[in-house]
Amino acid sequence: MESGAGKHWTEEEVKALLSVWSEKNIRKQLHGTLRNKGIFIYIAKRLQELGVCRDWKQCRAKYKNLKYEYRTVKYAHNSGDVTKTMKFFHDLDAILRYEPVTQLAAEENGRCSATEAQLNTSPTTDSVQ
Repeated sequence: MESGAGKHWTEEEVKALLSVWSEKNIRKQLHGTLRNKGIFIYIAKRLQELGVCRDWKQCRAKYKNLKYEYRTVKYAHNSGDVTKTMKFFHDLDAILRYEPVTQLAAEENGRCSATEAQLNTSPTTDSVQ
C-alpha cells in the first residue's frame, strides 16, 4: 500500500486508528504529553498489525486533524448549531470525553482549581509538613 503524505485516509484506516486510540493506555499516554513521537511510533506499529501502513508522522497528523475537527463540531453543537457534523463524531466523543477537560466545565465561579491544587501541593509546603 502506498503511504505518501498526501494520500487520503480510507474509512477503514480511520476506524483502525480510532480503535487503537480508544485503548485506555493510549489515551492516557496521549493526554497532556507534548513530546509524543514514541507513542505515535507505537500506534503506527499497532496499525501495521491491523493492515494499515502509515508512518508515525501520518498518524500524528491524522490524530491532530480529527481532534481539531471534533472540537470544532463540539463547539458548534454547544453554541446551538447542530447543522455542523463530521463522520466519526460519536466515536471521537466516546474517546475524548474521558480527557480531563471537565475541569473547565466544573469551574463555574471562574477560579482555576488546577492552579489552586498546584499551589496547595508546592514542594516547600510538602517539606515543611
